[in-house]
Amino acid sequence: MVLTGLCFVGVQATVKALGDAVPAPEAAFLRYALGLVFVLPMLRGLRAARLTSRDWTLFGMRGVVHGIGVIFWFYAMTRIPIAEVTAINYLAPVVVTLGAVLFLGERMAARRIGAVIVALVGALVILRPGLRTLDPGHLAMLVTAGSFGASYLLAKSLSGRFPADVVVALLSLIVPVVLLPVAVAQWVTPGPAALAGLLLVAAFATAGHYTMTLAFRAAPVSVTQPAVFLQLVWSVLVGFLVFGEPVDPFVVLGGAIVVAAVSFIALREQQLKRRALTPNPLQTKS
Repeated sequence: MVLTGLCFVGVQATVKALGDAVPAPEAAFLRYALGLVFVLPMLRGLRAARLTSRDWTLFGMRGVVHGIGVIFWFYAMTRIPIAEVTAINYLAPVVVTLGAVLFLGERMAARRIGAVIVALVGALVILRPGLRTLDPGHLAMLVTAGSFGASYLLAKSLSGRFPADVVVALLSLIVPVVLLPVAVAQWVTPGPAALAGLLLVAAFATAGHYTMTLAFRAAPVSVTQPAVFLQLVWSVLVGFLVFGEPVDPFVVLGGAIVVAAVSFIALREQQLKRRALTPNPLQTKS
């Protein structure tokens, strides 16, 4: 998880360094188009998958909402500090929790409701509406968090029927198709430096997802989830040391509040799953 955080901050730092060399939709498209080289090993599993028309609809919906989130994320990276991008993006799991209740019929106990409220309080600490002027980048990140949350929610329903390589491969194939028309409308021919930077972004992102998967396999959520906060620490340090962005204590505090709330939600879900899988000792005796 430490390496995962560093990889994702590598994505942010590279995009920040690129700045507005290419428009956000084009940068988002090229990031996924160049990243297709990392998807090639997954195509074998994709060919073996049997998808119904409903499955294609769900995968297509996920590609659309994820593509929207990526565009707004690239835009936000050119407008606001790296630490604020990271902190606001922590809201995505909250969207997943609310969406699971609204669309998947999951129940939300009082403690999970309390955790969601705490996470929203953390978001208010980060944004501080009324106490400072909000940049369009802040609003863009709220759209990103909502879009990524919807994407993860669709992935949650699909991952129960398809292996991870199929879910990842189809996302990687559909998103650039979704982004292409928007990218072409604002196309600026990228230079070699921009192409190299976006290829590096794709490499960092792929490595980050890989190490995150290894972490989830190796340790329980109680170990991996709190380590997510380290990404905010790296973001603050990179923003300050590399890009001269001032350290905002409200962003760090708000991010910590959101991560604590999301970690609590994750731990509760793990406990409930373990409880459901553990048989009653009285029922095992006949």
